[in-house]
Amino acid sequence: MGTRVRNRDQAELLRLLRDRGPLSRAELTDGLALSKSKVAVELERLGGTGLVEDAGRAASRGGRPSSLVRVGSDLRFAGIDIGATSVDVAVTDGALRVLRKVQHGIDVRSGPEEVLGTATALLRELCRSTGTTALAGIGAGVPGPVSFADGVAVVPPIMPGWDEYPVRQRLSAEFDCPALLDNDVNLMAAGEFHAGAARGLGTFLFVKLGTGVGAGIVVDGRVHRGVDGSAGDIGHIQVHDQGPVCACGNVGCLEAFFSGVALRRDATTAAEAGRSPFLAERLTTTGVLTGRDVADAAAAGDPVATGLIREGGRHVGEVVAKLVSFFNPSRIVIGGGLANLGDLLLAEVRSTVYHRSLPLATRNLPVVLTGLGDAAGVLGAVRMISDDVFSPNPVAG
Repeated sequence: MGTRVRNRDQAELLRLLRDRGPLSRAELTDGLALSKSKVAVELERLGGTGLVEDAGRAASRGGRPSSLVRVGSDLRFAGIDIGATSVDVAVTDGALRVLRKVQHGIDVRSGPEEVLGTATALLRELCRSTGTTALAGIGAGVPGPVSFADGVAVVPPIMPGWDEYPVRQRLSAEFDCPALLDNDVNLMAAGEFHAGAARGLGTFLFVKLGTGVGAGIVVDGRVHRGVDGSAGDIGHIQVHDQGPVCACGNVGCLEAFFSGVALRRDATTAAEAGRSPFLAERLTTTGVLTGRDVADAAAAGDPVATGLIREGGRHVGEVVAKLVSFFNPSRIVIGGGLANLGDLLLAEVRSTVYHRSLPLATRNLPVVLTGLGDAAGVLGAVRMISDDVFSPNPVAG
């Protein structure tokens, strides 16, 4: 699929077919407020490139039934969501339906060569198993600040060796297709917008609570990255000037108070001090504690674990409340690995946000958990690259 989209009308047709198709020509005409002749002309042009194809007959609306149109059945996109401890890779069709998805454990600190080697090997295997001979584009995400225009991570605190590494260039060259790189939180936000807890919402915040903490900001259906790509880096907002040292080098960041790393630290301290018999026993058995162990302890009525989750939720809620009063989103979606802490965490975040924010900003503000879980990142990645491929002015080469 080497042919570029030629104009805005073609881009809108493709995106509508991706999100709602197959559709009849009449439905396309109604959905885009284009003339029948304009729709016919652009569909014929797109059909010649393989980007769209006929999909049988539509139900009659009176008179002769028209044919259905869909995104080309040979179109394939790939998503790569690199986290701190795992990588998710997926191949989808042109309508972004996942054909196959795999997850593999990694350590992002081992560097780009090893991690990308694993990711690309997984992608090649997925291409083989799905019969994919060519990709229309690859979307990728990493857990650190990204210069979106350059396709590189920039001084990422938990990713030694990744600074300015040409991730986008490498993926594009290896698979001979356009590629884009973004922060993983932005991809999760895009995924929730496409098919998750914020589907179709124009303006919302996605808050990732995992090994790190960040926010994806969606405005009028588009991810807001800021001038240099660092918008939403809420994990490094200072909660208290006497707090623990953060991975970024500053003191008292939200991420240092509550994140996957911080929760393991505090749970281990409580277990070793004998304050939580449940966590102490689990530590003895497994040798290391995780967020799941804390969730299990809280579910068993352990007061220390319950306190850790509630305290973390309050810290998150205090930061998010400031964002709500400033930004006035229509919804807050909580995702990432720590979202598995469930309703106890959600309730604390929600109550703090409602208490700390202006009443006008919260009277119609749902605060909810992710609708996609760990699939949000890869789905957002393919949404991002498909938006770019289905554009007359793509960012990717």
